[in-house]
Amino acid sequence: MKLTNLDLVIIGLFFLLMLVIGIYAYFRNQNAKDYFVAGGNLPWWLSGISHHVSGYSGAVFVAYAALAYTHGFSVYVWWAFTIGITVIISAKIFPVIWVRLRKKFEIQSPLEYLAQRYNLTTQQIMAWSGVILKLFDIGAKWAAIAVLLNVFTGISLPVGILVSGGISLLYITFGGLWAVVITDFTQFIVQLLAGLVMFIVVLMRLGGMGSIFTLWENLPAENSQAFHEPYGVGFALAFLFINFLAYNGGQWNLATRYISSPDEQQASKAARLSGLLYLIWPLILFFPMWAAPVLLPGLDDPSQSYGELTLLLLPSGLVGLVIASLFANTMSMTSSDINTISAVITRDILPVISKKMGLEKNSLTIARMTTFIFTLATIIIAFQYEYFGGILGLIISWFGALVGPIAVPMLLGLIPAFRRCGPLSAIGSIVVGLLTFIITKNTDVGSLAVEVSLPLILSSLTYIILGMITKGPVPQKVRDLLEAVHQTQN
Repeated sequence: MKLTNLDLVIIGLFFLLMLVIGIYAYFRNQNAKDYFVAGGNLPWWLSGISHHVSGYSGAVFVAYAALAYTHGFSVYVWWAFTIGITVIISAKIFPVIWVRLRKKFEIQSPLEYLAQRYNLTTQQIMAWSGVILKLFDIGAKWAAIAVLLNVFTGISLPVGILVSGGISLLYITFGGLWAVVITDFTQFIVQLLAGLVMFIVVLMRLGGMGSIFTLWENLPAENSQAFHEPYGVGFALAFLFINFLAYNGGQWNLATRYISSPDEQQASKAARLSGLLYLIWPLILFFPMWAAPVLLPGLDDPSQSYGELTLLLLPSGLVGLVIASLFANTMSMTSSDINTISAVITRDILPVISKKMGLEKNSLTIARMTTFIFTLATIIIAFQYEYFGGILGLIISWFGALVGPIAVPMLLGLIPAFRRCGPLSAIGSIVVGLLTFIITKNTDVGSLAVEVSLPLILSSLTYIILGMITKGPVPQKVRDLLEAVHQTQN
């Protein structure tokens, strides 16, 4: 079954709306501060929604749909629940710290404070490694969107890459963070409508509201359990730790949402809103995926379950809405990443290469040029999907491995208890985390939980132990930074 003309019109209108928002946001940017951190004026409700939708891509409807089909309720517990809990519990800690870093040290990039917290070398190592790996990660996501377009519309993969990547290139370059967060809000509304439609249609097909509870009687008993091996308690605890770091700023684009908040109170409210959305919304979003084995028994490829359900249950027009929501999720994450990576390049890397790049009068022009060139590079890499093949997948895995080790010195370095952890601790933790990842990927460790958590655990232990054995006084610049972000507000 192919999409109808009405479905294609709806998808086309969605892409057109993204462009219109980019043009609108263009006029809200007077300087780089507006472009990268919305001038520090991002309202809490917009920040919270953007933090939420920027935290996951269309993989939810493919990879996680497959796990919902085969393993049931457990995918909510180890993924959405652990994110929601850790973001809410941390709402008065890291969101507050990120806002104070912007106010007191005028940061526009999540890595900008690292030169003072550690030294320039440490900052540059973290900046360059993250930027290079994100180049391939985002390129892979353009290719993934193109695959979706190909499956549902039949257009070729190169054309699909040009459509999704090209439109994103324009609206991000035009509008900066304002364009990203406004499109995030729009994309969330699209996702909300599409998700509710699917939820209601599946309920009706299963017999009404009671099927929320009776569905599980028609599924394997393990599908209703909170923990379903290999996604057991250990795996969920590992993800809790990973998500604690990633969603409090270890994923740089999510830190930007807090940095851009007007004050500490609004940053905390944004975190609570995002956390609540993670606790509540996936229960509705995943329900059709949990019901898929009943409605589509014996699927050879469970990763296609959500797409198959869409084509089976929805009429013309609504199918286009659901497909648009799949694009929305991935474009939200990629555009958010691009804006933050451009901030890192513009604020942290280019001024080190040439002091002229740091001149305030050129800041907005340089910001737009950096965004355009970086986005174009990700699109070019996406075109090479056949050439990269398995290597591209490997690089994506490596980025996932580095999220934790890079997040350890970023976030723990902001806590006074770890004030003695200096450049050696930071670089050591990154190296140990990466080496551990390589070993666990090439060795049968016998447990998925161990494989997932060991790089982050050893990275954290390395950071802490090297800090404990460090002798001498804590540098004054480090004491000043920690005092500034932890002082009690009047």
